[in-house]
Amino acid sequence: MDTKQCSLWMFLPLVMSLFTTVGLWIVYFIAIEDNKIFPLTVDKRLDAIRRPPYISVAGDAPPASCVFSQVMNMAAFLALIIAVLRFIQLKPKTISPWLSISGLVALCLTSFGMTLLGNFQLKSNELIHNVGTSMTFGFGTIACWIQSILTFKINIKNEGKITGIPRVILSATITLCVIIYFILEWQKMNFYAPRVQWVLVMCFIIFFWDTGSGV
Repeated sequence: MDTKQCSLWMFLPLVMSLFTTVGLWIVYFIAIEDNKIFPLTVDKRLDAIRRPPYISVAGDAPPASCVFSQVMNMAAFLALIIAVLRFIQLKPKTISPWLSISGLVALCLTSFGMTLLGNFQLKSNELIHNVGTSMTFGFGTIACWIQSILTFKINIKNEGKITGIPRVILSATITLCVIIYFILEWQKMNFYAPRVQWVLVMCFIIFFWDTGSGV
């Protein structure tokens, strides 16, 4: 890749990660300020009005929902660009084209899921919102594992192990968080599931930044 492409490749993941992280926490604090949710640090329900601090619940009502939609749409757009650039970067070097294509498709479906959960809030259309959430977490987890495998297989600049091992650890952490999250949801443990969800999303963001800005 030429210098111009390289600098764009290094810049976009940082913008995507910072923008999404700051945007989601802004949504959280707006919801706290409007008494829509109780804080993540609370271990018991304070009243009957405030709801558990799930990200989707925090972005369920205006004005937080407006910010949430914008953040998710921008994040999905930037993630899609990163996915395409990543595919272009690895295409000449990949030994398994199907694996690289699968990674691109998984990231594209993840981006589409992000637009669904961002534009269809829980109270407006819970079914579509939950489909978007499942796509984001499900295909996002698959995409993380595919990118980790590609890191080892392609081994650009002999840095496969150096960059691959942290990505495998992140992928394993994301997978574990997804499993724990759905177990807590199934058991209706609404004080702990939101915390796991926030950790899960932050791990996704870190993985995007690491994969996009690395090899």
